[in-house]
Amino acid sequence: MDHASSEGTVVVITGATSGIGRATAFRMASPEVRLVLVGRNEQKGIEVVSRIRSSSPQCICKFLRADLSSLTEVRELAARINEHHDRVNVLINNAGARFNHFEQTANGLERTFATNHLGHFLLTALILDRMLNAPAARILTVGSGAHFGVNGTPSWVLQRADYERRLAYGMSKLANILFAYELARRLSGTSVTSNAVDPGGVATNLGRNNGWTAWLRHLAYYAAKRELITARQAASHIAYLALADDLTGVTGQYFRDGKVVASSPASRDRIIAQGLWSLSLKLTGLEASVGRAWKYLQPADPL
Repeated sequence: MDHASSEGTVVVITGATSGIGRATAFRMASPEVRLVLVGRNEQKGIEVVSRIRSSSPQCICKFLRADLSSLTEVRELAARINEHHDRVNVLINNAGARFNHFEQTANGLERTFATNHLGHFLLTALILDRMLNAPAARILTVGSGAHFGVNGTPSWVLQRADYERRLAYGMSKLANILFAYELARRLSGTSVTSNAVDPGGVATNLGRNNGWTAWLRHLAYYAAKRELITARQAASHIAYLALADDLTGVTGQYFRDGKVVASSPASRDRIIAQGLWSLSLKLTGLEASVGRAWKYLQPADPL
C-alpha cells in the first residue's frame, strides 16, 4: 500500500480498546502509521494509547471517545477526524456488541443494529471524502459467521416484542456484509476499496453483555470445533488485509484467515442490500451536505 505522505498512513479503528480492535492497533503500530483509535471507554482508550507509545515510540497514536450507537456522537467523531486529517487511508469498522435484553438508543433504535451497523454506516459516509483523497484507501468491515443464520429479508429494526439476541446479532452482522459489498459496488472505479472480514471464533469479551453462561457457551462451541483463535491471530489477518500490497484494488470480498471465502446467499442479494441502504440513509439522516461523497451514497434506482 502506498505510504508516501508526510502524514503517514492514517488508520482509523473502531472498538479499539479491547479484543480484536485493541490487538489490531498494537499489530499495526509502526513509524509509518498514524493510528486513530475509537472507543466508548475513555480510561481504556488512554491506557491503550499509553501502551502503544511505550512499545512503539515512533508511532503517532491518539484516542477519540465515541459511542457508535449514538448518531450524535458518530457525527462529532467524524467531524474531529475530518478536522485533523486531510485524508484517511484505512478505516476498520470493528466495534461490535451483543445484548442479552432489548435496549434502545436515544434515537429510539435497537442498540445492536445501531452499534454494529448504523454507527459504522454513518461514520464511513461522513469521512468518505477524506478516503477519496488518499491514493489508495481501504474500508474493512468486521462481520461474523453469525450472518449465516439469517434467512429471507430481515426486519432490520427489531421491537421489544420481537427481540432475540442471536437474531439481533446475526442480522447486524449480515448488515455489515451487505454494506461492505454495496459500498464496493458504489465505489467501483475509485481509489477506495471495501471488503468484509470474518475474524472467526475469537476469545474476546464481546459476548459478556449476554452473561457469563452464554459467553462461555460461545467459547466452548468454537473450541469444540477447534476453531477458537486468539485476538492476536485475528488482528494479524486484519492488518494484512489493511496494508498488504498484493491486495491493492481487491474489493467486494469476504475474507476469513486472510483468504477469500463464500458468504451467505442473503449477503449477496442486491435487493436486500438496496433496501438496507435506503433504510440506513433514512435512519441516519444522511443528505447531500456530505460533499462529493454523496455521489456514491445517494439512493440507487430500484433493480
